[in-house]
Amino acid sequence: MTVLIAGGGIGGLTLALSLHQIGVPAKVFESVPELRPLGVGINVLPHAVRELIELDLREPLDAAAVATRELAYFSKRGRPIWSEPRGLEAGYKWPQFSIPRGTLQQILLETAIERLGADNILTSHHLSDWTETGSGVRASFIDKATGKPAGTYEGAMLIAADGIHSAAREKLYPNEGPPIWNGRILWRGVTAAKPFLSGRTMIMAGHETLKFVCYPISKVPDRDGKLLINWIAERHMPPTYQWRREDYNRAAHLEEFLPWFADWRFDWLDVPGLIRDCSHAFEYPLVDRDPIPQWTFGRVTLMGDAAHPMYPVGSNGASQAILDARVLTREILAHGATRSALAAYEAERRPATTELVLLNRRNGPEQVMQLVEERAPDGFDDVSEVLSRRELEEIAANYKRVAGFQVEGLNAKPPIVQRPSI
Repeated sequence: MTVLIAGGGIGGLTLALSLHQIGVPAKVFESVPELRPLGVGINVLPHAVRELIELDLREPLDAAAVATRELAYFSKRGRPIWSEPRGLEAGYKWPQFSIPRGTLQQILLETAIERLGADNILTSHHLSDWTETGSGVRASFIDKATGKPAGTYEGAMLIAADGIHSAAREKLYPNEGPPIWNGRILWRGVTAAKPFLSGRTMIMAGHETLKFVCYPISKVPDRDGKLLINWIAERHMPPTYQWRREDYNRAAHLEEFLPWFADWRFDWLDVPGLIRDCSHAFEYPLVDRDPIPQWTFGRVTLMGDAAHPMYPVGSNGASQAILDARVLTREILAHGATRSALAAYEAERRPATTELVLLNRRNGPEQVMQLVEERAPDGFDDVSEVLSRRELEEIAANYKRVAGFQVEGLNAKPPIVQRPSI
């Protein structure tokens, strides 16, 4: 029987493609009337890229994404703190990809339409309710724009991949309330600019209160030798600041945050120039939710941001949703579309993502920048005078362990989903 998937984002579409790969029919329901390529850039880590390659998506990903070469941390004055190779350069068998979020979603959507058929990707279908039947679950949907019923569908199980504002999670945890804001605001944009450092470097500069992140998301320079650079400016706001509901499409006003970065001109990067030359930017309050004690209720479970919304630290949001989809597929292959499959999926993924949510609240691997700021607020000549190499290596290694992408361990592991033999 068909698996019903509420949510047509990266996690939901990866799950649909994964189920198709093992011969299990799936139907995807998306709230919006049209799935369009929205958002700015994201990073997809090697363990998640591996799973997309297992879905035979290597060719479109190679064509669209930048293979990240290194990750480098800097102080607010542009002084180097720590850098490490990433992807193939770090010894992984798979690259780390920097890619526009909308491009990745479009690749998944077009592939899902081709493999599953357009009639199994339904828009204007917002999950409103469900009931269990003798053999599965019956889910009801509405057209959110009109409030009118959009249809009722039966399946073996319902997977809620409907994001941080999950309708399913709200029904399961009606007293949870809104996402938790930590006092920080992100401003995100994309600017055409000259390459910096290696040309495939992801950089983070600053500290917990004021931070700037950027990396290229286009592979080929334009006629002026410029690449598309994805950037994120972040600031911890005063308690009186009135934050607004998070939305990747809320227009930002450069004058609200550019002054804080006005003197961040390094000999290798002009931060205010990147911000100023952006045609449009988006504002996004930094939020997550507390880990919950249970994802699975009968034949319904949560995945992705519906299950474990986390701060965008360490490039893990989309990557963890992809891993959810693949582990869930593996368990359905092993147990069928049953409660046992959902229980096995949750037993593996909930503890792992809970640890990651909590680690991201402590800034994950980015805590090296805060440590440097606390120990040397007036700057330094050599970071070893402030933070030992052992401390730096331990912080980086611990994050890879929690997030599940240690080089040797990942390279030695078999694929999450064993392809059916032909």
